[in-house]
Amino acid sequence: MSLPPLVEPAAELTVDEVRRYSRHLIIPDVGMDGQKRLKNAKVLCVGAGGLGSPALMYMAAAGVGTLGIVEFDEVDESNLQRQVIHSQADIGKSKAQSAKETVQGINPLVNVVLHEERLEADNVMDIFAQYDLIVDGTDNFATRYLVNDAAVLLNKPYVWGSIYRFDGQASVFWSEHGPCYRCLYPEPPPPGMVPSCAEGGVLGVLCASIGSIQVNEAIKLLAGIGDPLVGRLMIYDALEMQYRQVKVRKDPDCAVCGENPTVTELIDYEAFCGVVSEEAQEAAAGSTITPKQLKEWIDGDEKIEIIDVREPNEYEIVAIPGSRLVPKNEFLMGNALQDLPQDRRIVLNCKTGVRSAEVLAVLKSAGFADAVHVGGGVIGWVHQIEPEKPVY
Repeated sequence: MSLPPLVEPAAELTVDEVRRYSRHLIIPDVGMDGQKRLKNAKVLCVGAGGLGSPALMYMAAAGVGTLGIVEFDEVDESNLQRQVIHSQADIGKSKAQSAKETVQGINPLVNVVLHEERLEADNVMDIFAQYDLIVDGTDNFATRYLVNDAAVLLNKPYVWGSIYRFDGQASVFWSEHGPCYRCLYPEPPPPGMVPSCAEGGVLGVLCASIGSIQVNEAIKLLAGIGDPLVGRLMIYDALEMQYRQVKVRKDPDCAVCGENPTVTELIDYEAFCGVVSEEAQEAAAGSTITPKQLKEWIDGDEKIEIIDVREPNEYEIVAIPGSRLVPKNEFLMGNALQDLPQDRRIVLNCKTGVRSAEVLAVLKSAGFADAVHVGGGVIGWVHQIEPEKPVY
C-alpha cells in the first residue's frame, strides 16, 4: 500500500546539491520534491555494524539531511569482514566516530549526530523522539524488542533487518498502518535456541543485500513513493539466490499494538529475552571457574576432562589446549552423556560461556554434580592465558 510522505520538503536545494543528486532528480517518482524531503529528513540508525554500515553509507549518498547513529562499541578486527564503514586504521576506535568520518567523507552535506551510548529503556524514548524514522541494525533480541516497543509507543515507523549465515530478512513496522515486530514474533526464542552471528557466522556481503533493502524502504517512506514493506516480510536466501515474501497481519491481540495492549510502557528487555535460561543460571551459580583457575588445574595435573561444546569450524580457529570437541547439540539430544568419564571432573567451555552454561544445566540434571564451566570461554582464555592466539 502507498503511504503519504513521512516528512515535508526542504525549502530548496543548493546548486551543489542539484549537481550531487542529479540522478535522483531525473527519476520522476523522486524528482525535486522527493530529494527535498530527503534533505529535510532525520533518520536514526541503531548500530554501525553489519547492517548499519551499508545503511549509513547509502543514506548519506542519497542525501538524507540528518543521520543519527546509536553505537557504543569499538572497531574490532573481526568486524572488517562485513562492517565496511570501518577500515583497518579504525581498529580500536569508537565505531560511532569511525562511521561519522566515513559518512562525512561520502557526503559532507549530511549532518551527523552521535549517540555514543548503549540503547536502553531509560534513553530510547528521548533519542527516538528526535527522528522521523528509525533504521534498526541490531543483532540481539533484547534490543529488537526495545526498538519495537519504543517505536510503537512513539508512533514512529522503523525499517527492520536481520542477517544470519546466508539468510536475511527485512520489513517495515509501523503500528499506525500495519503490524509491529511483536505481531510477527510475539515472544523471543528460548535462550540459546537461535545462535548469534558471533556464534554462527554471517556471509559478509549479505549485510549489503539486506542493508540496501533497508535504505530502499527508508527512501520510499521519507519521500512517499512506491509500496513499502509494511505488512510484508522479505526473506532472502543468498545461497540459493531466492527472494520470497510472507504477508504479516496486524495481531489484534498483540501485547503492544493490539486492541487491548498489556505492554504500555518499556519493560526489562534483558529479562524478557534472557541471555541464558533460568536452568543455566542456576547451574552456573557456584560452578563457574575462570580461565586462570583452569590453567592452574591443567598445570597441577588435576583429574579433569575439558569439553568444548562449540561447532567444529569454531574449534578449528582456536581451542583451549587439551580440550575435546563435543558440540552442544550432542548434549541436548542426550547422545554425548554416555561417553563422559566418571572418574574425572568435567570442565565445559564454549566461545564466551553462554552455551557451556546451557550444557552445564544438562550435566547437572544428569548427575554430574561437580561439573563446572569456564566463564568467558575460549575468548577469556586467549585474553588471559594465550594472547598470541586468535579470537573471532
